[in-house]
Amino acid sequence: MKTLITRCPWCLSSEKMKNYHDEEWGVPLHDDRKLFEYMLLDSFQAGLSWSTVINKRENFRKAFKNFDPEKISIYGKKQIEKLMQDAGIIRNRLKINATITNAKAFIAIRKSYGSFDKYIWQFTGGKTIINKWKSLQELPSKTIISDKMSKDLLQKGFKFVGSTICYAFMQAAGMINDHLISCYRYKELKNFH
Repeated sequence: MKTLITRCPWCLSSEKMKNYHDEEWGVPLHDDRKLFEYMLLDSFQAGLSWSTVINKRENFRKAFKNFDPEKISIYGKKQIEKLMQDAGIIRNRLKINATITNAKAFIAIRKSYGSFDKYIWQFTGGKTIINKWKSLQELPSKTIISDKMSKDLLQKGFKFVGSTICYAFMQAAGMINDHLISCYRYKELKNFH
């Protein structure tokens, strides 16, 4: 007999969303390339649903050279126009331009701090903040920490990194465990180091 597992309700709309929830969301992440990928995807999500971004993720991977900040940082007009014609991604000129700007700012942070990982995790003191939410209604869309992160990223030249986007990034990158306490991943990640 198959055991029913309880997941966070937000991921139940598709297999892709369930897989993302089960395998990635909330897992503490320390790989610079992956952190850049999450930052890029979260900035494209602004004003849209996360499932829209997840469904286009592989197209984003191709369009943005496997999320390589060095390659993206040198995109010029030709690449921007090509991206604007790419129906596989979210075609928003402001977000595309912001991605190029963000790639440059990401590289600068990495040079200053040794790694983007070292820089970004300072906002949570290098540890995952473990919340104890019982329902999705309890989850905040931003916090004092995401406000600080947003302000700092903006000062360092990033665009499309408002506090709400930063909070979503922190959830995805495992800087915060926002799985509901009823979700099977909550306990698994609570003990994850």
